[in-house]
Amino acid sequence: MSVILEMRGITKEFPGVKALDKVSLQVEEGEIHALVGENGAGKSTLMKVLSGVYPAGSYTGDIAYDGEVREFRSIRDSEDLGIIIIHQELALIPLLSVAENIFLGNERAKNGIIDWQETHNRAGELLERVGLHENPEVKVDDLGLGKQQLVEIAKALSKNVRLLILDEPTSSLNEEDSAKLLDLLMEFRKMGLTSILISHKLNEISRVADTITVIRDGSAVARMDCKDGVDEDEIIRNMVGRSLEDRYPPKGVVTPGETALEVKNWTVHHPLHAERKVVNDVSFVARRGEVLGIAGLMGAGRTELAMSLFGGSYGRDISGEVLVNGQPVQLKTVEQAINAGIAYATEDRKTYGLVLDDTIRRNVPLANLEAIAKNGVVDPHKEAEVATMYRDRLAIKSSSIEQLTVNLSGGNQQKVVLSKWLFADPDILILDEPTRGIDVGAKFEIYSVIRDLAKQGKAIIVISSELPELLGITDRLYVMNEGKFVGEMPTAEASQEKIMATIIRSGTPT
Repeated sequence: MSVILEMRGITKEFPGVKALDKVSLQVEEGEIHALVGENGAGKSTLMKVLSGVYPAGSYTGDIAYDGEVREFRSIRDSEDLGIIIIHQELALIPLLSVAENIFLGNERAKNGIIDWQETHNRAGELLERVGLHENPEVKVDDLGLGKQQLVEIAKALSKNVRLLILDEPTSSLNEEDSAKLLDLLMEFRKMGLTSILISHKLNEISRVADTITVIRDGSAVARMDCKDGVDEDEIIRNMVGRSLEDRYPPKGVVTPGETALEVKNWTVHHPLHAERKVVNDVSFVARRGEVLGIAGLMGAGRTELAMSLFGGSYGRDISGEVLVNGQPVQLKTVEQAINAGIAYATEDRKTYGLVLDDTIRRNVPLANLEAIAKNGVVDPHKEAEVATMYRDRLAIKSSSIEQLTVNLSGGNQQKVVLSKWLFADPDILILDEPTRGIDVGAKFEIYSVIRDLAKQGKAIIVISSELPELLGITDRLYVMNEGKFVGEMPTAEASQEKIMATIIRSGTPT
């Protein structure tokens, strides 16, 4: 195979930070090249340099594409040569149709007038290529995340893509949709299309990558050929600069304490379709000192359960009983939930967990402003003290507490979310997909925080789509399917096969 892309000595600096330090990358035509590294290592920055998001002149070094040195001063410059990037946050307009999104900025027009017949016909052809059997006139908002990701790829194909860059394409997808997307990449490889895949999921990389480049602290530290297989432990050593003897902290001997949370006959109806029960007569307990896991397929009702318990943040016609430390409590508002000692760290940290355009200092105390206020006015000195304390305690990598959270890596954003709720000092902490989009090293740090909180006597509830994660950090598991709890088991007696068998036996998976 010939070399389609060579990036030589790329250095990119931001105020006070060297994001890339003389990084070199070589990609061969027709391969799937994986780019891995911890959050903040520089992977996305390198791809933004390649695609023209960071234009020529804002970095040093050379980009050679098809054997010629290129200078991309805009995204359009790179797209004209067939280099297309799909970012982690999808760039689709929800209220426009699939066809409109596919050709947005690249309209099928004659004499300045859009040819809708050609638009829909061509969109249908592209959807067929990516295996998406949807009407091109359907609104994007009516599609699930997996299908939206395929629309993004169809959009790339409409631009005659030769080099496709995917930044964490499966971070928000369930296992089935993730598998379909990876199968599609392998089909593209057979057709000669080159892909660069940024992912934290080593099992996915092991499955599809031909070559791996590891980025650490802004430098390319290893290049690995995958034709003889992939050593995940070696990838991790290169990523974090040390050996992780175990991907999960030791649990030790866990002796759960008293029941902190008891939920009885909890039922939640869909907010728009009142006849549909998204949580159906669920009962469970969470004890002090244990990490309780909730497993289930996407759509099983796990997040809906958590959000409904957290002050009725989701659903309507909510019924059932909740006891905290043996006492009945009302959870009709978020304030009531917080006052009852319940905290909920959402799966969507960017939308619901953080004020992205504000600083670490302002985000950390948000769930407990009364503790740093006097007569209703926030004391900026106390605010800074609290933010500094949690920045140090959770090892949040940042230039200072004045750094905007939007500029933090995913792992460090998640640590800010955890800091916010830890400062509220809850007895019960519900963590919904706490390590989504986070690298192996940062995951271990968050797992360690979870175990430490359990040792302090907190009741921790973890919702995760990654079964190895649940098996690695929890003490006890509930299995959820179609809005119901269909199984309970000690984690020591659980396995991925046993969990999936429990789901399948309980009925048709959602």
